[in-house]
Amino acid sequence: MPTPSPARKHTFTVVSNDEIADGIFSLVISAPELARAIKPGQFVNIAVPGNAMSLLRVPLSYESADPEAGTVTIWYAVVGDGTRRLSQMGAGSTSDLLGPGGRGWTVPEGCGRALLVAGGIGVPPVLCLARELASAGIAFDVCLGSATAGKLVGVEDFKRLGAASVSICTDDGSEGHCGFCTDPASELLAQGGYGYVATCGPEPMMAKVAAASADAGVPCEASLERMMSCGFGACATCAVETTGGMKGACMCGPVFDAKEVVW
Repeated sequence: MPTPSPARKHTFTVVSNDEIADGIFSLVISAPELARAIKPGQFVNIAVPGNAMSLLRVPLSYESADPEAGTVTIWYAVVGDGTRRLSQMGAGSTSDLLGPGGRGWTVPEGCGRALLVAGGIGVPPVLCLARELASAGIAFDVCLGSATAGKLVGVEDFKRLGAASVSICTDDGSEGHCGFCTDPASELLAQGGYGYVATCGPEPMMAKVAAASADAGVPCEASLERMMSCGFGACATCAVETTGGMKGACMCGPVFDAKEVVW
């Protein structure tokens, strides 16, 4: 297991901040040192201006980084006051963040094919991993889930990266299969041929993916969402119950070996 990178404080400038789906935004920031250091699966903890009473940063995973341009792209859903204020930061706005934080994805050596399963706003860290797999020449299939077609993100990005298949599921049937992305994921795992599974999304979804992976005998990692109040292991608000005891998601995660998580 790789040692997580110690988070550092970085100032950043907003390059763009656009809505790309219903309630989902793509934030591009200029932060050259961060862009060179961050790895797929890690996260940043952003100080969002606009509310002097709010002391907590907003923890977010990222979608891509461009070390040459010095930019990092973060996809996020507006779900509360912090992300609402974040969505109002326009080009040229500045603030600071802590990052890169935590432990990212660890693809097993010799993996020839991977299965990526993402639901809702769990897409960004999985898409970031897909870029790494494509660069390494590792084949991958994708299962995506969303509440409705209007909230789907990343479909064309996965296809451009060379995904062998992209299975789309929506809760209301407005696009793709009506149902959950755990169904096609389980079917693909039953067919065999995978050396690794990565998943991020709602916890019940990830629990099912973890169980199906275990049944198929395939290593699985899951990126868990917790309220990372400090982002560097001091506050213990992001605890995850594991077979080895309680562990902080900000340092031991957010990516965990799925078989070690007590679902």
